[in-house]
Amino acid sequence: MTTLDADLRAELEEMRDAGTLKRMLVLASPQGPTVEVEGYGELLCLCSNDYLGLANHPAVVAAAAEGLDRYGVGTASVRFICGKFAPHVELERDLASFLATEAALTYTSCWNANQALIDTLADERTAVLSDRLNHASIIDGVRLGRPGFKAVYEHCDPEDLERQLADVAPDSRVLVVTDGVFSMEGDLAPLPELLRVAERHGATLIVDDSHGLGVIGAEGRGVCEYFGCLDRDDVIVTGTLGKALGGAAGGFVAGSVALCDVLEQRSRAQLFSNGLPPAVACGARRALAELRENPGLLQRLRDNTARFRRGVEAIGLRPVAGESAIVPIVVGETALAIRFSELLVERGVYVTGFGYPVVPEGTARVRAQLSAALTDDQIDRAVATFSDVAMEVGLVAPADAAT
Repeated sequence: MTTLDADLRAELEEMRDAGTLKRMLVLASPQGPTVEVEGYGELLCLCSNDYLGLANHPAVVAAAAEGLDRYGVGTASVRFICGKFAPHVELERDLASFLATEAALTYTSCWNANQALIDTLADERTAVLSDRLNHASIIDGVRLGRPGFKAVYEHCDPEDLERQLADVAPDSRVLVVTDGVFSMEGDLAPLPELLRVAERHGATLIVDDSHGLGVIGAEGRGVCEYFGCLDRDDVIVTGTLGKALGGAAGGFVAGSVALCDVLEQRSRAQLFSNGLPPAVACGARRALAELRENPGLLQRLRDNTARFRRGVEAIGLRPVAGESAIVPIVVGETALAIRFSELLVERGVYVTGFGYPVVPEGTARVRAQLSAALTDDQIDRAVATFSDVAMEVGLVAPADAAT
């Protein structure tokens, strides 16, 4: 056994002993309101980002299958060498139209999109300021880009952002980066206040709206629509196709034509990585069309989220407040969050516990994510199961659950 292997085995054993070792369950069915899980049978699924229930929607699956039949699995090379497919062009056009930007450019994931964007735009005269609770892909993108100045401002705190910007050299290119919906909290970035600060400093705001698209805004166009910030040349949006918009894979950057052209010419994730599989592009394009053609999906999602929130609050749990479809319940320690989620799974409800290093020490949580595909009965069953498990682990007393 090598020294490396011995160290890795010891690290895994420490996690196992501490009760923090994550389990990766194996699905034996398509994603949906219920899923077949090896070793557990059918589980009610409240852990997926399939917010609109489109991951196994017949029209989305058919579009992906047609794309696979027509275009195969891919070019077996990068776009600048072998070109791109018509579905790439069509999807990027549709995304730009949906988000009221001049253009969009797809990547194989939003992780790639965030890293490519920040790395390409950052240089020694660039300042990047990032929200403390931003997604790991943004954090790694800033590290990769190595801007001349970087700072972290307190979570959703425009005043702290203003203070941090006072240290930026006056001739700098300034990028302010934020999640639109914060995945572990479920809260929204205060875009109007951030934009007012950014305007005073000539900054561009980058918004990763992966958990907002298809969820937030009157037409599901995300936090920019919600706050009335669409169609601005000082806002760049990144997002994923792997959540509400089809659930498979893929990400994108949406902004000006010049921005997307420069990214296509210079970003390493474009130049050295294959493009989005054409079948995924076809499926995502159909998912986007389903959202635009069926606005009732958004209302159903919001009704389901409100019903679940009311239910868990009634049994004595206190989820983090928010307007997204993410409902986190902070329990404190990582081992407790994992135990809570394991008991839920054993009782037929698939929810995942999150602890350090995904969230800060002492703020471990179970995170429910609602879907438009869930029925009222399924949500009520989930709430009843939460009640049973919360009493078992001591998070609520029986009297709390009976009120």
